Amino acid sequence: MLKENQATIHFRTETNQFHLSNGKVSYIFKASSDGKLLHLYYGKALPESDYSHLVEMHHRPMTTYRQENDLLYSLEHLKQEFPEYGTTDFRHPGISLRQENGSKITNFTYLKHEIIDGKPGLEDLPATYVENNSEAKTLIVTLKDELTKVEVELLYTIFSELAVITRSARVINRGEQTQAIEQLASLSLDLPDADYDWIQLSGAWGRERAMKERSLQQGIQSIESTRGISSHQHNPFVALKRKTADEFQGEVIGLSFVYSGNFLIQAEVDTWDVTRLQVGMNPFCFEWKLEAGEAFTSPEAILVYSDQGLNGMSHSFHQLFRKRLARGEWREKDRPVLINNWEATYFDFDEEKLVSIAEKAHDVGVELFVLDDGWFGERNNDFAGLGDWFENKERLPKGIDSLAERIRSLGMKFGLWFEPEMVNKDSELFREHPDWLIHTPNRKENHGRNQFVLNFGVKEVVDNIFLQMSEIIDKSKLDYIKWDMNRPLTDVYDHRLDAGQQGEVFHRYVLGVYRLYEMLVTKYPNVLFESCSSGGGRFDPGMLYYAPQTWTSDDSDAIERLKIQYGTSLLYPVSSIGAHVSMVPNHQTNRITPIETRGNVAFFGAFGYELDLNQLKENELDIVKEQIKFYKKYRSVIHNGTFHRLLSPFDHDNQTAWMVVSEDQTTAIVAHYKTLNEVNRSYQRMKLEGLNADADYQIDGKMYSGTELMNAGLVITDASSGQINEQNNRAETHDFDSRVWVLTQEGK
Repeated sequence: MLKENQATIHFRTETNQFHLSNGKVSYIFKASSDGKLLHLYYGKALPESDYSHLVEMHHRPMTTYRQENDLLYSLEHLKQEFPEYGTTDFRHPGISLRQENGSKITNFTYLKHEIIDGKPGLEDLPATYVENNSEAKTLIVTLKDELTKVEVELLYTIFSELAVITRSARVINRGEQTQAIEQLASLSLDLPDADYDWIQLSGAWGRERAMKERSLQQGIQSIESTRGISSHQHNPFVALKRKTADEFQGEVIGLSFVYSGNFLIQAEVDTWDVTRLQVGMNPFCFEWKLEAGEAFTSPEAILVYSDQGLNGMSHSFHQLFRKRLARGEWREKDRPVLINNWEATYFDFDEEKLVSIAEKAHDVGVELFVLDDGWFGERNNDFAGLGDWFENKERLPKGIDSLAERIRSLGMKFGLWFEPEMVNKDSELFREHPDWLIHTPNRKENHGRNQFVLNFGVKEVVDNIFLQMSEIIDKSKLDYIKWDMNRPLTDVYDHRLDAGQQGEVFHRYVLGVYRLYEMLVTKYPNVLFESCSSGGGRFDPGMLYYAPQTWTSDDSDAIERLKIQYGTSLLYPVSSIGAHVSMVPNHQTNRITPIETRGNVAFFGAFGYELDLNQLKENELDIVKEQIKFYKKYRSVIHNGTFHRLLSPFDHDNQTAWMVVSEDQTTAIVAHYKTLNEVNRSYQRMKLEGLNADADYQIDGKMYSGTELMNAGLVITDASSGQINEQNNRAETHDFDSRVWVLTQEGK
């Protein structure tokens, strides 16, 4: 359970001011005399007081004003909580509502508010949660547009122990006319200056979540997805850090979006250096028809404040995601060491071949065998079989239950790969239900990997896949599911909806994915789910609500993974990062790296192997046994400890380092990685983080104080585990060397 601190929400009736605080962070805003919500402050905690003086109004040329004979009150120059375009504010709005007469002008003003203990859930959407109402407080502010009678509920939750505030919006049509939501921000935050560097996690397939950094400038900076998934290209996360901030000190604001579909995050800097930070579902190709009496809820935005640099921001996200976003039995349970057959066999396997791999895996200590693509339907290649979730009798004539029983008889768990959202045209499902595809009438469909997307916005489709999957899960007594998704959405249209609802198809699809996940995790709470989308194409907080780990990238090369896992750790906890040791030459880069380094990288994630152990030499198998032994001993520390980034591969190019410290600070595991070897290398020390300054730690049989290790540093010159060359008394170092140290407190 999270530690309990005191979250407070104060409302000052004399100034209509709201102040959310927990001793770490404050978020302050007020309602103006005409009911507009004006933002006052967000940052390090402030004492309770009246901060109305932070509302500044000045006369400026070429400005429009709210009231006649008043040359001060203009929304263009005020910081707001829920901005609208066209009533003196010319920046991007928090909402755009098209009315039946075509007007998009609204005037939402304060109606009422409610302060409650705990945190309510969001209907049909993943979101953070509490297990005890003392863990958080929630403010619900209701706004109303008098002309349309539409109301908006703004939800603010502040957690007691973490510098975390979550935001969401709910639009309720209490009028008689149909409204069309064209844009709805889950969060809009006006910051008083633009003195920030913007950090995003971007890339492509095989090189996901690389750190990209630039200074904010006048205009709009943004990242987005229009692919129907959160995407390999941009993760739904940004950080704004002060120019002087780094990994260990300085102010940072982190913003994440709990959603698995199209999103938009942007920072708009105006000519007066006010920064409007916004996140929400991407308004591109979006529109939601809201009939009288209906409501629409936006996905959750998560805002984190840190005055201890990027690592401090990450610690809040990690703890929140690990304990109050992920759910179920596997939330904080030790994850099994797995082996996946994909890179070992691809489609070339039968029961005997799989069992031979599993037997060798069992011998070295692997706990879970995962059968990947190719076990179902007529799946002899990637042109057929998707949608038919029953055994491929050509490969598995005795059925999936026979294989599962043989795996389980070895003392191992058994898992399967599914791609439930997809279908091949060469499948029984497509032949029976060709209209279940997402496609545009009278136009040729576009494919990806020879497959097409099922319309998960249709309940009948989701129910069919659920029943198929349930039969296999029951039959094989499945322990684990790898849920893959190997292409973005195209040809987005639903012939069941009218023309005015086609902007709903993307979001309805995501809701269908969530619905299938919810049915499965509810019926099978003991199954460990790992999400995947050609690797990291849908590595987002929305997925973590259902699957506590994600296959981080299809690129399993250890050196490539340094940047991928380092960038991923800005937001996501180590326990969520699927990381495997694969064969060399690597199947993505053709690089040959030592098996020790492959293990040393994969340790910092949900650990496993992606190879045929029968192909390894005896000395390599001995190393594998030691790797598994090490991981089993320390996986609880690795997954549940505090993770610190030390040396960035994006800054140092040739070096990467990180460490994890147990919650009680008695154990720490430090890792250092070198890319290319260097001649006559300089001496080097590396300062550690998060240790007990008053304790002594044993490293390789020697004692060091926590104070020394954090201030003087650990000597890492030629930090390899190589042997000393007797001829020149030098350590033998090589390309792709790495080293892992275990630090234990004296007497622990």
